[in-house]
Amino acid sequence: MDSLKAFWHILLHSFKNLLPIIAVVAFFQAVIIRQVPDDLGMILFGLGVVVLGVALFLQGLEMGIFPIGKNLSNAFAKKGSLLLLLTFGFCLGFAAVVAEPALIAVADQAQQISEGRVSATVLRLIVALSVGAVVALGIMRIVFGHPIHWYLISGYVLVVMITFFAPAEIVGLAYDSGGVTTNIVTVPLIAALGIGLAASIKGRSTLSDGFGLVALAVMVPMITVQLYGVLVYSFGEADAQLAGTMLNASHASAAVETPAAAPPAFWLSMVLDLLKMLRDVAPIILVILFFQYVVIRRPIAHLAKVIVGFVLVILGLYAFVVGLKLGLFPIGRSMAEQLVALDYHGYLYLFAFAIGFGTTMAEPALIAIGQKAQEAARGRLSGTVIRLLVAVGVAIGITIGVHRIITGDSIHFYIMAGYTLVILLTWLAPSYIIALAFDLGGVTTSEVTVPLVTALGIGLATHIEGRNVLIDGFGLIAFASIFPIVTVMLYAIFIELGTRLQRKRAPPEPNASR
Repeated sequence: MDSLKAFWHILLHSFKNLLPIIAVVAFFQAVIIRQVPDDLGMILFGLGVVVLGVALFLQGLEMGIFPIGKNLSNAFAKKGSLLLLLTFGFCLGFAAVVAEPALIAVADQAQQISEGRVSATVLRLIVALSVGAVVALGIMRIVFGHPIHWYLISGYVLVVMITFFAPAEIVGLAYDSGGVTTNIVTVPLIAALGIGLAASIKGRSTLSDGFGLVALAVMVPMITVQLYGVLVYSFGEADAQLAGTMLNASHASAAVETPAAAPPAFWLSMVLDLLKMLRDVAPIILVILFFQYVVIRRPIAHLAKVIVGFVLVILGLYAFVVGLKLGLFPIGRSMAEQLVALDYHGYLYLFAFAIGFGTTMAEPALIAIGQKAQEAARGRLSGTVIRLLVAVGVAIGITIGVHRIITGDSIHFYIMAGYTLVILLTWLAPSYIIALAFDLGGVTTSEVTVPLVTALGIGLATHIEGRNVLIDGFGLIAFASIFPIVTVMLYAIFIELGTRLQRKRAPPEPNASR
């Protein structure tokens, strides 16, 4: 009975989280576009499925993923083998990203738009290897207690320097590739690993040291993909022409030889989607099982509860994605097209801000990380305030990114200016907030935001005359990652300044000896 009450509470909480998206869609349809969307009943049903999916997912996280992440951290810490811990971090990071659906989609789009010059397979391997290596590096940072701001400042200085020399065709793609590495399952698992490891080592803070793995996983692919772009666009002309010819030939042959297939039955389509979801999560589960039973050689504590938790995560994620396909994505695409047709850029700016805020407030991974940050902060931070700050940051970032596409400005200057601001704030912000702020920048680019934002960017670049889809269509995800870091650190800086002013103005305490 108690578990049913708890689930009902989570269900209501999930519905409240979706209200901003519903309000945005309703406002634009009723006030600006002034028409009832097609298939309104199906859209409402899809939004209801999203609510159910988020509730199941959050319940599964608490039962399965968070406990096993902390238990693995504790077991490795007790075993005392740094090499095993780093190997586990590398394997977990690689497995979590190599099958990431959002990365696969971005890589395939990049290969098609670049006419084969950028290889989708090579791009995925580069990103997965980068994330595996940097998760291992982040674990080493926690073990040795290094301040994370040195890693982040030096890393983003390198990012900005490479951006200055990187070809325009690869910059937006590189930043988007970094953003999509952090998915709805990976973020809570990596966060649980970092928090559990920090809690297991004496002298470490769960807030300052436990967070930060997600931030590093976002940063390093930006460097490696840009280096790959420099190599490809400087030395890969002949190979690119051959690859483009082969790609066009394969598309042509597919168009000629493949007959139109009948749409699968609804139940069969559902089963196939669920199998794909299992395929995406399978590498992570295999890594966990291998290290738990082969390396640590201990059974999983509360195995039945963990299994139920993982099942709920998979079912919740499946329901969530199905609900998005039925409800949110169709209305989002049609609204973007209708707003472009209105030929008034003010509506596009307003839509970009509103949809950025609404989708971020509904991000399940952000909700989960916000709750964990509130627990780790012990009263210094509120999960609701964190989500509001991140949502405002994403809204600002997407609006600036849309402005860049509309004006046709170079992405180089926007990105370099944004991360220069981030580096400056990292120097000024209190140490307890830095790792969390950068993690929150990575959390924003998950299953809700990435597809909508990517579709918006490519749609604008396609419909605005004089824009190149590869150069201008990508990059919005990068803006959605930068500005939440800015808003969260600015909030912490102002809170810190306010606290200092209060202390100075406070009257001196009376002498206790009197």
